[in-house]
Amino acid sequence: MPSAVDTGDDLRIAIKQISQSSVGSDYIDQLIPIMKDARYSNQLQLAFDQFSNDREAEIERICNANHQDFVSSVDSMLRIRDQTVQMSGEILQLNESIQESIEKLATQKKALVDSRGVRQNINEATQALNACLNVLRIANQVQDMLREKNYYAALRALDELQTIHLKEISRFKIANLIEKSVPQTQEQIREAVKTDLSTWLYRIRESSQFLGEVSFYYTDERRKRNAERAEIDTRFGKFKLNSSIELVADETDEFDILNNEEAGNETDFSPLFLAIHINETLGKSDQFKAEYAADRRTQKDLIIPSKLNLLQDECDDLSSLLESIAGFAIIEKATMAKTTNLRQQADVDELWDSMCQSAIKLVTDSLPTVESDELLLKIKGRIALFMLTMEKIGYSVAAMNDLLLTLFSKYSELLKQRFSDDFLEIVQTDDYMPMPINSYEEYDKVVSVSWYTPDKSREELIFPCVLPFSQMYPLCCIDIRNFLNQIYLFSDDYFQKSTVIDETLRTALDDLLCQKVCQSLIDRLSSQYPGQIVQILTNLEHFETACVELQDLLFQARSSPSSASPIILSATEKFKNAKRQASDRIFELVNSKIDDLIETAEYDWMATKPATEPSEYMLELTRYLSNIMSSVLLALPTDVKEFIYFDALSHASTAILALTLDESVKRITPPAVASLAVDTSYLVSFVESLGNPILMENLDELTQTVTLMGTDDSLEFYDISQRNKKYGKVDQLKGAILLEKCQEGAQVAAQSPTKSAPSERFGTLGSRFGLGRN
Repeated sequence: MPSAVDTGDDLRIAIKQISQSSVGSDYIDQLIPIMKDARYSNQLQLAFDQFSNDREAEIERICNANHQDFVSSVDSMLRIRDQTVQMSGEILQLNESIQESIEKLATQKKALVDSRGVRQNINEATQALNACLNVLRIANQVQDMLREKNYYAALRALDELQTIHLKEISRFKIANLIEKSVPQTQEQIREAVKTDLSTWLYRIRESSQFLGEVSFYYTDERRKRNAERAEIDTRFGKFKLNSSIELVADETDEFDILNNEEAGNETDFSPLFLAIHINETLGKSDQFKAEYAADRRTQKDLIIPSKLNLLQDECDDLSSLLESIAGFAIIEKATMAKTTNLRQQADVDELWDSMCQSAIKLVTDSLPTVESDELLLKIKGRIALFMLTMEKIGYSVAAMNDLLLTLFSKYSELLKQRFSDDFLEIVQTDDYMPMPINSYEEYDKVVSVSWYTPDKSREELIFPCVLPFSQMYPLCCIDIRNFLNQIYLFSDDYFQKSTVIDETLRTALDDLLCQKVCQSLIDRLSSQYPGQIVQILTNLEHFETACVELQDLLFQARSSPSSASPIILSATEKFKNAKRQASDRIFELVNSKIDDLIETAEYDWMATKPATEPSEYMLELTRYLSNIMSSVLLALPTDVKEFIYFDALSHASTAILALTLDESVKRITPPAVASLAVDTSYLVSFVESLGNPILMENLDELTQTVTLMGTDDSLEFYDISQRNKKYGKVDQLKGAILLEKCQEGAQVAAQSPTKSAPSERFGTLGSRFGLGRN
């Protein structure tokens, strides 16, 4: 917008002020700003001329009034004019000088402006270069940190580079190149972390067996401490390992399986944590979980061998397998506890079940090669230790229970086979003689292992002495006790199927006693030696007692307290029946001997003279009965001996009567009856000497029949009242037959009182050889 005051007026006013200055040199200082002002550059000379003319006109006016003053003024004017001219020259010089200065200044200013632009460009270039160098430095640092395995710092530096520093140089091509390399570098970091994790996983797999060994050692130590507590306080004996009471009692003894200086074991999860963190930062958690799960499945397959050798004395292969599985599972459990959402419970359980099934299959496939019950017990011990360890850690071991059942079935079969062989050897090598004892030590040893109640106290014994049973009985008792202990050994550590043990023990023991002991003894009853049969009977009686004691013992030792029903061994009844068979066999042998003796009887049924002495066979018969009872049958209980006597006398009585009833004997003379009466009387005397009235009942039929044969009044037999009174034991039919034979014999004797027919004399011999009379 133009100024409201004319520039010419301003210039005149300025010149006027300069002219009125009291100091001659001040006008220069006042003139310089006017000369510098570009507005006055063309008007300055005109303004001075105009000012000069105006002053001259003013002077002329003044001079017209006062000439002198005018002249003076003219002089002054002239001087002023000279000065003005001079000043104009100076002004021109000054103007030129200023113009030159201004041109120099403009040149310098232009040079300054140009230098400032260059400097700014240089600064900008320097800043850009520094920014690029910083980016390159950080990129190099990332690689350095990657080489130094400082992965998280490298990832942070890479993120800082991407989000901050690359934006500063985004207009440069290098930014684009580095930007494109960031994902590759991230993947490089991830691969490096994965490589380190693979190395860690390899070390973990290699140390899994040692980790499992340490955990087994810790479990074994806990088991020892639990046993010590049970010795101090019997109440602890009721609580097994891993029970609540045991865990509380043992909680003061802390043991870190993963990190234990004493065991030299230290498990560092840092590589895993770093891998988790890196993958979370990269947003690849799901991919990492899948890869980690795949790696663990692969490692699981690597620790499972293709086959298993169970024949090693120390079960090295099995121990290595179980220790590796335990270490692997412990790492899985620890990983799940130390991380969040890396391992799901279902995944860990799946791996655990897979490893258990693989171990079960390996053991089951190799089990047929095991033929030693002791080795099988060691195998069970390893598996039980494994189960106790893993149960404490929190894994389910239900799948392994079926394996224990399989092992127990095999174990019981091997035990049964071994003890079967032992029982058979004992039975076959026994001498079947009462067992001699020579000292208190032998006596105590036998009594301690046998189910036997002595008849005499220990102090009353006089050595040497004999025990009623043979040596096989205490040996079998020892084997029975060992069999029980061996069976229950299987359930010492870990076996929850207690009812299976009880039932298997009952059936196996029953089978051993029935088939291997009792049946073997029964088979030996075919012996022709009564003494051996008697000893077998004695042994059978003690075995029956042992079975009754065993039933109580099995009931008290029953593993399952829930079952209250009594235990019944079928062997008890079998031994009882075998006793009857042995008794029958003794009866058979005794009766056979009696038959043999009676068959030697040489009665002359047509004799004309009665015998005054007992027959030779009767003497032999009584002597045999006396000897067998005082020697061979001496070891038998009194009631058994009396029963044998009873049966033998009954059989002898029947056999003697059978002589008279033989079809070959047609007639019996009174002297023959008298001879038979002498033998009968002798037999009655012998039985009376035994001091047992009950035995006399066996001879009632014989004595009454002989009396009937010698009676003069045969009609009494046909009178019921008289017959019941005198001949109550006599069979009606047999009595009638004998009466008829005696009557005919009496008639023949009356006709030929001194001579008897030869054929009648040897009638008994004919009956012995099966010869009959016409």
